[in-house]
Amino acid sequence: MKILFTGGGTGGHFYPIIAVVQAIQKIAEEQKYVGIELYFMSDDEYNKRALFENHVTFVKAPAGKNRVYFSLKNILDYFKTGIGLISATWKLYALFPDVIFAKGGYASFPALFAAKLLKIPVVLHESDSVPGRVNEWAGKFAQYIGVSYAEAASYFPKDRVAVTGNPVRSELIDPITTGAREFFDAEVGIPIIYVTGGSTGAMNINDVILDVLPDLIRKYTIVHQVGKVNYEDIKGRANVLIDRMPEKNRYKIYDYLDVSAERMIAGTCSLVISRAGSTIFEISAWGVPSIIIPIPKENSHGDHQRRNAYNYAASGGAVVIEEKNLAPHILLSEIDRILSSIALQEEMRRGAKKFFEPNAASKIAGALISIGLEHE
Repeated sequence: MKILFTGGGTGGHFYPIIAVVQAIQKIAEEQKYVGIELYFMSDDEYNKRALFENHVTFVKAPAGKNRVYFSLKNILDYFKTGIGLISATWKLYALFPDVIFAKGGYASFPALFAAKLLKIPVVLHESDSVPGRVNEWAGKFAQYIGVSYAEAASYFPKDRVAVTGNPVRSELIDPITTGAREFFDAEVGIPIIYVTGGSTGAMNINDVILDVLPDLIRKYTIVHQVGKVNYEDIKGRANVLIDRMPEKNRYKIYDYLDVSAERMIAGTCSLVISRAGSTIFEISAWGVPSIIIPIPKENSHGDHQRRNAYNYAASGGAVVIEEKNLAPHILLSEIDRILSSIALQEEMRRGAKKFFEPNAASKIAGALISIGLEHE
Protein backbone atom coordinates (compact mmCIF):
# COMPACT_ATOMS: atom_id res chain seq x y z
CA MET A 1 0.00 0.00 0.00
CA LYS A 2 1.20 3.50 -0.85
CA ILE A 3 0.06 6.47 1.23
CA LEU A 4 1.00 10.00 0.20
CA PHE A 5 0.84 12.95 2.60
CA THR A 6 0.65 16.57 1.50
CA GLY A 7 0.66 19.94 3.20
CA GLY A 8 3.39 22.00 4.72
CA GLY A 9 4.53 25.59 4.81
CA THR A 10 4.22 25.72 8.61
CA GLY A 11 4.71 23.39 11.54
CA GLY A 12 0.96 23.47 12.08
CA HIS A 13 0.53 21.53 8.84
CA PHE A 14 3.69 19.43 8.90
CA TYR A 15 3.82 18.01 12.43
CA PRO A 16 0.26 16.62 12.50
CA ILE A 17 1.27 14.73 9.34
CA ILE A 18 4.18 13.22 11.27
CA ALA A 19 1.77 12.28 14.08
CA VAL A 20 -0.45 10.41 11.59
CA VAL A 21 2.61 8.71 10.05
CA GLN A 22 3.58 7.45 13.52
CA ALA A 23 0.04 6.18 14.12
CA ILE A 24 0.02 4.32 10.78
CA GLN A 25 3.31 2.65 11.64
CA LYS A 26 1.95 1.60 15.03
CA ILE A 27 -1.22 0.11 13.48
CA ALA A 28 0.84 -1.64 10.79
CA GLU A 29 3.02 -3.23 13.46
CA GLU A 30 0.05 -4.32 15.60
CA GLN A 31 -2.00 -5.64 12.66
CA LYS A 32 1.02 -7.18 10.89
CA TYR A 33 0.56 -5.10 7.73
CA VAL A 34 3.65 -5.19 5.53
CA GLY A 35 4.79 -3.16 2.55
CA ILE A 36 3.25 0.19 3.50
CA GLU A 37 5.17 2.91 1.65
CA LEU A 38 4.89 6.50 2.90
CA TYR A 39 5.50 9.64 0.83
CA PHE A 40 5.32 13.38 1.50
CA MET A 41 4.60 15.77 -1.38
CA SER A 42 5.15 19.49 -0.86
CA ASP A 43 7.21 22.38 -2.17
CA ASP A 44 9.71 21.90 0.66
CA GLU A 45 10.79 19.10 3.01
CA TYR A 46 10.24 21.39 6.02
CA ASN A 47 12.02 19.03 8.41
CA LYS A 48 14.24 16.57 6.55
CA ARG A 49 15.27 14.81 9.77
CA ALA A 50 11.67 14.12 10.83
CA LEU A 51 10.92 12.61 7.42
CA PHE A 52 14.05 10.46 7.53
CA GLU A 53 13.45 9.24 11.09
CA ASN A 54 9.88 8.26 10.23
CA HIS A 55 10.81 6.56 6.92
CA VAL A 56 8.91 8.99 4.69
CA THR A 57 10.11 9.66 1.12
CA PHE A 58 9.95 13.28 -0.04
CA VAL A 59 8.41 14.09 -3.45
CA LYS A 60 8.80 17.70 -4.55
CA ALA A 61 5.99 19.63 -6.24
CA PRO A 62 6.31 23.44 -6.52
CA ALA A 63 3.45 25.45 -5.03
CA GLY A 64 2.71 29.17 -5.03
CA LYS A 65 0.87 31.09 -2.35
CA ASN A 66 -2.45 32.77 -3.15
CA ARG A 67 -2.21 35.86 -0.96
CA VAL A 68 -5.39 37.70 0.02
CA TYR A 69 -3.59 41.04 -0.39
CA PHE A 70 -1.97 42.60 -3.48
CA SER A 71 1.61 41.56 -4.02
CA LEU A 72 3.81 41.28 -7.10
CA LYS A 73 4.82 37.88 -5.73
CA ASN A 74 1.31 36.66 -6.59
CA ILE A 75 2.12 36.95 -10.31
CA LEU A 76 5.23 34.80 -9.96
CA ASP A 77 3.41 32.35 -7.71
CA TYR A 78 0.66 31.81 -10.30
CA PHE A 79 3.33 30.48 -12.66
CA LYS A 80 4.85 28.45 -9.82
CA THR A 81 1.46 26.91 -9.07
CA GLY A 82 0.97 26.03 -12.75
CA ILE A 83 4.31 24.24 -12.82
CA GLY A 84 3.37 22.52 -9.56
CA LEU A 85 0.09 21.21 -10.99
CA ILE A 86 1.86 19.65 -13.97
CA SER A 87 4.64 18.25 -11.78
CA ALA A 88 2.26 16.82 -9.17
CA THR A 89 0.02 15.22 -11.79
CA TRP A 90 2.94 13.56 -13.55
CA LYS A 91 4.55 12.35 -10.31
CA LEU A 92 1.29 11.07 -8.83
CA TYR A 93 0.49 9.25 -12.07
CA ALA A 94 3.90 7.54 -11.89
CA LEU A 95 3.59 6.77 -8.17
CA PHE A 96 -0.19 6.23 -8.03
CA PRO A 97 -0.70 6.04 -4.25
CA ASP A 98 -3.72 4.18 -2.87
CA VAL A 99 -4.81 7.14 -0.75
CA ILE A 100 -3.73 10.73 -0.09
CA PHE A 101 -3.82 12.52 3.26
CA ALA A 102 -3.94 16.32 3.03
CA LYS A 103 -3.55 18.91 5.77
CA GLY A 104 -4.47 21.82 3.53
CA GLY A 105 -2.58 25.02 2.83
CA TYR A 106 -1.15 26.22 -0.46
CA ALA A 107 1.49 23.47 -0.52
CA SER A 108 -1.19 20.76 -0.71
CA PHE A 109 -3.07 22.21 -3.68
CA PRO A 110 -1.01 20.62 -6.51
CA ALA A 111 -1.30 17.13 -5.00
CA LEU A 112 -5.03 17.53 -4.35
CA PHE A 113 -5.65 18.82 -7.88
CA ALA A 114 -3.79 15.81 -9.28
CA ALA A 115 -5.66 13.43 -6.95
CA LYS A 116 -9.01 14.73 -8.20
CA LEU A 117 -7.88 14.40 -11.81
CA LEU A 118 -6.55 10.87 -11.30
CA LYS A 119 -9.45 9.80 -9.04
CA ILE A 120 -7.18 8.89 -6.13
CA PRO A 121 -9.07 8.75 -2.78
CA VAL A 122 -8.43 11.71 -0.46
CA VAL A 123 -8.59 12.03 3.33
CA LEU A 124 -8.51 15.58 4.71
CA HIS A 125 -7.83 17.03 8.10
CA GLU A 126 -8.68 20.58 9.18
CA SER A 127 -6.99 21.93 12.31
CA ASP A 128 -8.84 25.25 12.56
CA SER A 129 -12.35 26.33 13.49
CA VAL A 130 -12.73 27.79 9.98
CA PRO A 131 -11.32 25.74 7.07
CA GLY A 132 -8.71 27.17 4.77
CA ARG A 133 -9.60 27.75 1.12
CA VAL A 134 -7.84 24.61 -0.15
CA ASN A 135 -9.48 22.28 2.38
CA GLU A 136 -12.91 23.80 1.83
CA TRP A 137 -12.54 23.13 -1.91
CA ALA A 138 -11.11 19.62 -1.43
CA GLY A 139 -13.88 18.76 1.02
CA LYS A 140 -16.25 18.51 -1.94
CA PHE A 141 -14.54 15.34 -3.19
CA ALA A 142 -12.66 13.94 -0.16
CA GLN A 143 -13.89 10.55 1.10
CA TYR A 144 -13.21 11.29 4.78
CA ILE A 145 -12.71 14.62 6.55
CA GLY A 146 -11.43 14.92 10.10
CA VAL A 147 -11.79 18.20 11.98
CA SER A 148 -10.26 19.37 15.23
CA TYR A 149 -13.13 21.67 16.22
CA ALA A 150 -16.81 20.71 16.02
CA GLU A 151 -17.50 24.17 14.59
CA ALA A 152 -15.55 23.31 11.42
CA ALA A 153 -17.75 20.30 10.64
CA SER A 154 -20.52 22.56 9.31
CA TYR A 155 -18.32 23.51 6.32
CA PHE A 156 -18.17 19.92 5.02
CA PRO A 157 -20.65 17.23 3.89
CA LYS A 158 -22.26 15.72 7.00
CA ASP A 159 -21.93 12.12 5.86
CA ARG A 160 -18.14 12.38 5.39
CA VAL A 161 -16.96 14.49 8.32
CA ALA A 162 -15.91 13.44 11.83
CA VAL A 163 -14.65 15.41 14.83
CA THR A 164 -11.34 13.66 15.42
CA GLY A 165 -9.33 16.19 17.39
CA ASN A 166 -5.88 17.24 16.22
CA PRO A 167 -3.01 14.76 15.75
CA VAL A 168 -0.07 15.38 18.10
CA ARG A 169 3.28 13.60 17.73
CA SER A 170 3.54 10.66 20.11
CA GLU A 171 6.74 11.92 21.73
CA LEU A 172 5.18 15.29 22.62
CA ILE A 173 2.37 13.59 24.53
CA ASP A 174 5.01 12.36 26.99
CA PRO A 175 6.73 15.38 28.65
CA ILE A 176 10.10 14.97 30.38
CA THR A 177 10.41 16.19 33.97
CA THR A 178 13.67 14.59 35.07
CA GLY A 179 16.56 16.91 34.30
CA ALA A 180 14.34 19.50 32.60
CA ARG A 181 15.28 22.42 34.86
CA GLU A 182 18.93 21.51 34.54
CA PHE A 183 18.60 21.48 30.74
CA PHE A 184 17.35 25.07 30.76
CA ASP A 185 19.70 26.07 33.59
CA ALA A 186 16.64 27.27 35.52
CA GLU A 187 16.62 28.08 39.23
CA VAL A 188 14.71 25.73 41.52
CA GLY A 189 11.53 27.29 42.93
CA ILE A 190 11.17 29.93 40.20
CA PRO A 191 8.15 29.33 37.89
CA ILE A 192 9.00 28.90 34.21
CA ILE A 193 6.98 30.63 31.48
CA TYR A 194 7.29 29.29 27.94
CA VAL A 195 6.65 31.91 25.24
CA THR A 196 6.27 30.65 21.68
CA GLY A 197 5.12 32.18 18.43
CA GLY A 198 4.94 28.83 16.65
CA SER A 199 7.38 27.62 14.03
CA THR A 200 7.98 31.08 12.54
CA GLY A 201 7.85 33.28 15.62
CA ALA A 202 5.38 36.11 16.35
CA MET A 203 6.80 39.63 16.42
CA ASN A 204 3.94 41.31 18.29
CA ILE A 205 4.18 38.74 21.08
CA ASN A 206 7.96 39.11 21.12
CA ASP A 207 7.65 42.89 21.37
CA VAL A 208 5.27 42.87 24.33
CA ILE A 209 7.39 40.28 26.15
CA LEU A 210 10.37 42.62 25.80
CA ASP A 211 8.26 45.49 27.15
CA VAL A 212 7.67 43.59 30.41
CA LEU A 213 10.86 41.51 30.47
CA PRO A 214 12.59 43.35 33.36
CA ASP A 215 9.46 42.87 35.50
CA LEU A 216 9.03 39.24 34.45
CA ILE A 217 12.51 38.00 35.31
CA ARG A 218 12.29 39.41 38.82
CA LYS A 219 9.77 36.62 39.55
CA TYR A 220 9.91 34.11 36.70
CA THR A 221 12.22 32.26 34.30
CA ILE A 222 11.32 32.99 30.67
CA VAL A 223 12.01 30.42 27.94
CA HIS A 224 11.38 32.38 24.75
CA GLN A 225 11.18 30.70 21.32
CA VAL A 226 11.34 33.51 18.76
CA GLY A 227 11.93 31.93 15.34
CA LYS A 228 15.14 31.97 13.32
CA VAL A 229 14.38 35.23 11.49
CA ASN A 230 13.83 37.19 14.71
CA TYR A 231 16.50 35.61 16.90
CA GLU A 232 19.40 38.09 16.63
CA ASP A 233 17.13 41.15 16.82
CA ILE A 234 15.24 39.96 19.91
CA LYS A 235 18.42 38.75 21.61
CA GLY A 236 20.12 42.12 21.11
CA ARG A 237 17.13 44.12 22.36
CA ALA A 238 16.75 41.87 25.40
CA ASN A 239 20.42 42.28 26.32
CA VAL A 240 20.03 46.06 26.33
CA LEU A 241 17.06 45.79 28.70
CA ILE A 242 18.36 43.28 31.24
CA ASP A 243 22.15 43.09 30.92
CA ARG A 244 22.75 44.88 34.24
CA MET A 245 20.05 43.07 36.18
CA PRO A 246 21.15 40.34 38.63
CA GLU A 247 18.31 38.13 37.31
CA LYS A 248 19.38 38.38 33.64
CA ASN A 249 20.15 34.64 33.45
CA ARG A 250 16.46 33.91 33.97
CA TYR A 251 15.85 34.87 30.33
CA LYS A 252 16.50 31.97 27.93
CA ILE A 253 16.11 32.76 24.23
CA TYR A 254 15.94 30.11 21.49
CA ASP A 255 15.31 30.31 17.77
CA TYR A 256 13.87 26.79 17.79
CA LEU A 257 13.27 23.96 20.26
CA ASP A 258 13.81 20.41 19.03
CA VAL A 259 11.57 17.56 20.19
CA SER A 260 13.66 16.76 23.28
CA ALA A 261 13.69 20.40 24.37
CA GLU A 262 9.93 20.70 23.74
CA ARG A 263 9.29 17.64 25.90
CA MET A 264 11.38 19.15 28.68
CA ILE A 265 9.73 22.55 28.55
CA ALA A 266 6.38 20.72 28.62
CA GLY A 267 7.47 18.88 31.74
CA THR A 268 8.69 21.89 33.67
CA CYS A 269 6.83 25.07 32.64
CA SER A 270 3.99 26.54 34.68
CA LEU A 271 2.47 28.68 31.92
CA VAL A 272 2.58 28.89 28.11
CA ILE A 273 2.01 32.06 26.07
CA SER A 274 1.17 31.22 22.46
CA ARG A 275 -0.68 31.96 19.24
CA ALA A 276 -3.89 30.04 18.48
CA GLY A 277 -2.71 27.59 15.82
CA SER A 278 -1.95 23.91 16.22
CA THR A 279 0.25 24.66 19.25
CA ILE A 280 -3.01 24.78 21.23
CA PHE A 281 -3.31 21.00 20.92
CA GLU A 282 0.22 20.39 22.14
CA ILE A 283 -0.43 22.65 25.15
CA SER A 284 -3.64 20.77 25.92
CA ALA A 285 -1.80 17.44 25.65
CA TRP A 286 0.67 18.72 28.25
CA GLY A 287 -2.09 19.95 30.55
CA VAL A 288 -0.37 23.32 31.11
CA PRO A 289 -2.26 26.61 31.73
CA SER A 290 -1.89 29.10 28.90
CA ILE A 291 -2.49 32.62 27.67
CA ILE A 292 -3.56 32.53 24.03
CA ILE A 293 -2.99 35.58 21.79
CA PRO A 294 -4.68 34.97 18.42
CA ILE A 295 -3.56 36.55 15.16
CA PRO A 296 -5.89 39.51 14.40
CA LYS A 297 -8.85 39.02 12.07
CA GLU A 298 -7.32 40.98 9.20
CA ASN A 299 -4.37 38.55 9.05
CA SER A 300 -6.31 35.36 9.80
CA HIS A 301 -8.49 33.70 7.13
CA GLY A 302 -12.07 33.60 8.41
CA ASP A 303 -10.86 34.95 11.77
CA HIS A 304 -9.96 31.33 12.50
CA GLN A 305 -7.30 32.00 15.14
CA ARG A 306 -9.65 34.06 17.27
CA ARG A 307 -12.30 31.36 17.01
CA ASN A 308 -9.73 28.67 17.81
CA ALA A 309 -8.66 30.63 20.88
CA TYR A 310 -12.15 31.07 22.31
CA ASN A 311 -13.11 27.46 21.56
CA TYR A 312 -10.10 26.32 23.56
CA ALA A 313 -10.65 28.86 26.35
CA ALA A 314 -14.18 27.49 26.80
CA SER A 315 -12.56 24.31 28.17
CA GLY A 316 -11.11 26.35 31.04
CA GLY A 317 -7.52 25.59 30.00
CA ALA A 318 -6.63 29.08 28.80
CA VAL A 319 -7.38 32.77 28.89
CA VAL A 320 -7.46 34.84 25.69
CA ILE A 321 -5.92 38.27 25.18
CA GLU A 322 -6.72 39.72 21.78
CA GLU A 323 -3.87 41.60 20.14
CA LYS A 324 -5.79 44.90 20.23
CA ASN A 325 -5.80 44.55 24.04
CA LEU A 326 -2.21 43.35 24.32
CA ALA A 327 -0.91 46.13 26.53
CA PRO A 328 2.16 45.27 28.66
CA HIS A 329 0.35 45.87 31.96
CA ILE A 330 -2.57 43.63 30.93
CA LEU A 331 -0.27 40.74 30.00
CA LEU A 332 1.74 41.12 33.20
CA SER A 333 -1.44 41.26 35.29
CA GLU A 334 -2.81 38.04 33.73
CA ILE A 335 0.50 36.23 34.23
CA ASP A 336 0.59 37.23 37.90
CA ARG A 337 -3.08 36.34 38.39
CA ILE A 338 -2.59 32.80 37.09
CA LEU A 339 0.77 32.05 38.70
CA SER A 340 -0.24 33.44 42.09
CA SER A 341 -3.16 31.00 42.43
CA ILE A 342 -2.47 27.27 42.80
CA ALA A 343 -6.22 26.58 42.68
CA LEU A 344 -6.60 28.43 39.37
CA GLN A 345 -3.62 26.61 37.86
CA GLU A 346 -5.10 23.23 38.84
CA GLU A 347 -8.45 24.20 37.34
CA MET A 348 -6.76 25.26 34.09
CA ARG A 349 -4.73 22.04 33.93
CA ARG A 350 -7.90 19.98 34.21
CA GLY A 351 -9.55 22.05 31.48
CA ALA A 352 -6.56 21.67 29.16
CA LYS A 353 -6.43 17.89 29.61
CA LYS A 354 -10.18 17.59 29.05
CA PHE A 355 -9.84 19.35 25.68
CA PHE A 356 -7.16 16.99 24.37
CA GLU A 357 -8.19 14.05 22.17
CA PRO A 358 -5.40 11.44 22.51
CA ASN A 359 -6.74 9.18 19.74
CA ALA A 360 -6.88 11.79 16.96
CA ALA A 361 -3.90 10.45 15.01
CA SER A 362 -5.02 6.82 15.29
CA LYS A 363 -8.56 7.65 14.09
CA ILE A 364 -7.19 9.30 10.96
CA ALA A 365 -4.60 6.57 10.43
CA GLY A 366 -7.33 3.94 10.64
CA ALA A 367 -9.39 5.75 8.01
CA LEU A 368 -6.37 6.04 5.71
CA ILE A 369 -5.50 2.35 5.96
CA SER A 370 -9.13 1.29 5.47
CA ILE A 371 -9.59 3.47 2.37
CA GLY A 372 -6.15 2.52 1.06
CA LEU A 373 -6.92 -1.21 1.34
CA GLU A 374 -10.14 -0.74 -0.62
CA HIS A 375 -8.23 1.03 -3.40
CA GLU A 376 -5.33 -1.46 -3.69
